[in-house]
Amino acid sequence: MNRQNTAARRTLVALAAAALLGTAGTLPAAAASHHPAPAVVTGHAPTLVPESGVWDASHHRFLLGSLRHGTVSAVGLDGSVRTLVQDPALTEIAGLRIDPVHRRVLVTDLDNGVGERSSAATLGKIAGIGAYDLDTGRRLFYTDLAAVAGDGGSHLANDIAVGPDGTAYVTDSFAPVVYRVAPDGTAAVLLRDPRLAPAPGSYGLNGIVHRAGRLIIGKWDDGTLWNVPLADPAAVRRVEVAGGSSLLHLDGLLGRPDGSIAGVTNNLLGAGRDAEVELRSDDQWRTARLTAVRPSADAAPTAPVAGPAGSLYLLSGGLADALAGHPADAFTLRRI
Repeated sequence: MNRQNTAARRTLVALAAAALLGTAGTLPAAAASHHPAPAVVTGHAPTLVPESGVWDASHHRFLLGSLRHGTVSAVGLDGSVRTLVQDPALTEIAGLRIDPVHRRVLVTDLDNGVGERSSAATLGKIAGIGAYDLDTGRRLFYTDLAAVAGDGGSHLANDIAVGPDGTAYVTDSFAPVVYRVAPDGTAAVLLRDPRLAPAPGSYGLNGIVHRAGRLIIGKWDDGTLWNVPLADPAAVRRVEVAGGSSLLHLDGLLGRPDGSIAGVTNNLLGAGRDAEVELRSDDQWRTARLTAVRPSADAAPTAPVAGPAGSLYLLSGGLADALAGHPADAFTLRRI
């Protein structure tokens, strides 16, 4: 009799838990239907100057990296801002990606003269990658990529792509280098090629996307696109892009679920235009075509950012003002 009562109680508890979990599982979808992706997310935080961002679906929030403070902020759809990562080791953050396999956020560290911690000794010399717990912001590792390059030259870690196993790939805007960073933080130079060097006084390698065993990389100074096969990085080749004359100052890149790549161009240093662009390829990115150019309503966008329910946003964090020495408090995520 006691065993039967115990079994009955267990059954009731299991049924109640299943009902509760089922209800909880339906709440976010129901809530999302009443709160679709907003047309514009406007945030305010003292001189944040975010340059990159991602959509963190597990917490229903954006994560933005600050060039000014070297922090990662969690941003709600209502524009509310709170700090998730605050690591004294970080000077400025440009690239930011989520590694879902290890539930962490990866960021690039650099000194472009915008950050509060920028100094004459480190200006143009920092290239680092940090990994932080997605729930708590706790540091998991920090790797000095400039030391890995080992050439004593100028370096600026810019953007990140993450492979299916959590391996990260990082571009360097001041050197013709792409780094490979294992999930434990161990790093090596994946590729060094003089064709990828920046024009004097400019920025070179920038946005990067992982696509089926290859990296697709944009170069900011000349708007070229490059295909790096991971099985043979030395076989790097320029992608011939139909309509590619519109890609000058190609900044952030984002791989889309349909196989296309969204990108941003900006009008910085007196050239280029502020726009979102769409690239597609039918031959594994040996060639590509520019299928859309959408002018940006906001100045100097720096990254396409995925949003809820498959939406896409352009991030404008006030980079032009910050480079001019007047960092602003407002930033915009505008849905495309």
